[in-house]
Amino acid sequence: MLASAIPDTVMGTNCWVLATGRGAECVVVDPGFDVLDRLREELAQHRLRPAAVVLTHGHADHVWSVTPVCRSGSSTTGGVPALLHGDDRYRLTDPLASLSAPLRAMLEQQFGPSARWEEPDDVRELVDDQVLQVAGLSLRVQHAPGHTEGSAVLSVDGAPGVLSGALAGAERVVGTTTSTLLAGDVLFAGSIGRCDLPGGDPAAMERTLRDVVVPMPDDRLVLPGHGPVTTIGRERATNPFLPR
Repeated sequence: MLASAIPDTVMGTNCWVLATGRGAECVVVDPGFDVLDRLREELAQHRLRPAAVVLTHGHADHVWSVTPVCRSGSSTTGGVPALLHGDDRYRLTDPLASLSAPLRAMLEQQFGPSARWEEPDDVRELVDDQVLQVAGLSLRVQHAPGHTEGSAVLSVDGAPGVLSGALAGAERVVGTTTSTLLAGDVLFAGSIGRCDLPGGDPAAMERTLRDVVVPMPDDRLVLPGHGPVTTIGRERATNPFLPR
């Protein structure tokens, strides 16, 4: 499996690319602000063709570039679907709507007013425990609310054998793993996603950590929405937010 990380330059959000190998279709995860040019370069370098865009949740820093990525995808119909949990579907109407006025103004000045926002042409809703078959990968979806109502994490068997982008250099961590988790803003190295934004719920996050994250195997690689890669075992041993 090939994995690549492309962090945005605004909020450090990781846009992930997963594929079975070079020259194949791929899944693009959470394309946020200011990633399009570097994403295109990464796809061209490895001869990858997007088959779908998966969104771990609907915050602007995880979805801002979803529509152009979908429209540039490999489908014979001229585009590929965007997929996210149904409880966050409403956020694609206006991703900046839930932001504070100063932050919204700053982002609109840099990236254009939200009035220019266009939803993807094909949006499909994920559900809990769904197995998503795409680009030769089997991704198990688990609803993981707390950061937002529709946050989700996705697990895939296997660990990356080819590391690229900002993930290059993480061989020591990746080499100990046998499966991979796209964690969005649920779990970070040493921390978890905040719950004080609109749609956040500390009690729901506690349940997600207890019922979804903690049962996962220690040797699962974690590809987080922000920051460096980690493993479930490392977070179980050191993350103060995980229930013991």
